[in-house]
Amino acid sequence: MRNMAMAMALPSSTSPFISSSTTQKQAYNFTSSRKSLHRFVTRSTLSDDLFLAAKHTVDSYVKNGMVVGLGSGHASTLAIQYLGQKLRAGTVKDVTAISTCVSSASEAAKAGIPLEQYDDSFKIDIAFDEADIMEEETLAAIVGRRKLQGDDSIIKEKTILEAADQLIFIIKEKQFKGGVEGSIPVLIKSVNWLETAEEIDDLFLGDAEVWRRPAIGYAGPLGGDFPLVTKEGHNILDVIFTSPMESLVEVAKILDQIDGVVEHGVIFRKPCTAIIASENELQIVDNTFLMESSNF
Repeated sequence: MRNMAMAMALPSSTSPFISSSTTQKQAYNFTSSRKSLHRFVTRSTLSDDLFLAAKHTVDSYVKNGMVVGLGSGHASTLAIQYLGQKLRAGTVKDVTAISTCVSSASEAAKAGIPLEQYDDSFKIDIAFDEADIMEEETLAAIVGRRKLQGDDSIIKEKTILEAADQLIFIIKEKQFKGGVEGSIPVLIKSVNWLETAEEIDDLFLGDAEVWRRPAIGYAGPLGGDFPLVTKEGHNILDVIFTSPMESLVEVAKILDQIDGVVEHGVIFRKPCTAIIASENELQIVDNTFLMESSNF
């Protein structure tokens, strides 16, 4: 069995960041030592670093006439609210939004952002979201750890994010990890779900625990008396890695090959940009160079 618990978090010396010497918004570009990620840093005196990241996302990437995918989480809420302010002020015009979840649809409605229902005919110019965690080496991200509300769907969220021409994740520094651990939500067919769960458990034996997500009450291996059933009729397994994974991308590939697995919460695509909020500065990282330098 592939040992998924051998990875160690990358030391900070392997991924240096350059900061400007002033409090003005300036950018410095360089390629990482692995020639895989493109990074720069901006500094600011603003106290709300996550708002700064959300503001930078909207100011830098959302243009007139765009169709924008709206993600979930607090960072996305801040970006949606700021986008609404820009639309009301007329500094950006003719933007249409497609929400990935109930909360982003609600925030967009309150912010006065026109909404459309997603279908395959839509060309989505840009989508932003808050990842639960991101893998520093590849910018692979996990979404779907949070509790689903109403008609929320991990499948819908991933579909919209992956359909966008440009994908932006807005995260805090603590969500950007050299070695990713914790849970990956895995959607499985509810029929014969236990067989699928046991196969996943065998594949990652000793490295991860497999729990079926409950609709109410406490989580556990079997999901209690009221296991969660998604709007599509699937169960969700939380595959909980207790040690850093060697590669989040490789784990996603393994999950893709398992009978009974419908979808999972890992997103890895190129190009992708991470806007990372840390104390008084932003780190902007993209994986453009991965298209030339890796075989993922």
